[in-house]
Amino acid sequence: MPPAFTRLLPLSLLLLAATCQQRKPATVVATSPASMKQLEGTWLSSREEDHGDSLVYRPNTYKFPPSRGRTGFAIKPFGRFEQFDIAPTDGLAGRPGTWTADGPTRLRIHLTEGQEPDYTLEILSMEKQVLKLRRL
Repeated sequence: MPPAFTRLLPLSLLLLAATCQQRKPATVVATSPASMKQLEGTWLSSREEDHGDSLVYRPNTYKFPPSRGRTGFAIKPFGRFEQFDIAPTDGLAGRPGTWTADGPTRLRIHLTEGQEPDYTLEILSMEKQVLKLRRL
């Protein structure tokens, strides 16, 4: 082998290894009582951070940039849920519902008004007050 090749081979392998990333599973398991406690609270859309079908939510106490309104939801104890939609006056209109665990990383949402079909939220990750979901 030429000397230049033998010097570059270790560097090339190091760079290749650094760029390989294993996809991590969701860090929250919805059926665990401790993880559900982490999910409890009011979450608002941080649509500036969305990527593809991955939706990003942050606690309602987060300092969001100015916006004409943000949708969101509240996960409450004992299976209670509230979806927040933008109201005609640019505020939030709450719609009550329920949630149930649908596997280890999914929540099945049922809005009690019945105007919208049930849907599932897949928890992709929850780290440092950032909740990433996919709506199925």
